[in-house]
Amino acid sequence: MNHTQRPPHTRWRFLALVALGGACGSALRAAIALAIHDDAFPVATLTVNLAGAFGLGMLLEALSRFGDDTGRRRVLRLGIGTGFFGGFTTYSTFAVDTVRLLADGAPPLAIGYALVTLAVGAVATVLGIMLGAGLHRRRSRGGGAA
Repeated sequence: MNHTQRPPHTRWRFLALVALGGACGSALRAAIALAIHDDAFPVATLTVNLAGAFGLGMLLEALSRFGDDTGRRRVLRLGIGTGFFGGFTTYSTFAVDTVRLLADGAPPLAIGYALVTLAVGAVATVLGIMLGAGLHRRRSRGGGAA
């Protein structure tokens, strides 16, 4: 198997791209967590997870509509999709925050937080997909930059 036929996850260039994107996404998430003081309710975690669901939905839909997963589209998918949004979103912290709310004696808040995160996350993803599809339609009609 030659170099161009190897899967992306076995190529150093793509691994480095995912790592760099992940570091950037994690750094932005940490900055948001420091900026939003949320002792009573995990606002920062909710914010990054919903923004990440929207952004990832938009990115992947737009990339899939613009063509095959090759070249620049593959680089964007791996660097921004897998790397940045993978580092930016944090469903492990979501789980820990939910357990913390339960342990703090706030089961209704914990259940509400979990349901809002999942339901609104799904809606955010769908909205991102719709925007990604709209970007493609706009470009294919000649309204966007090539």
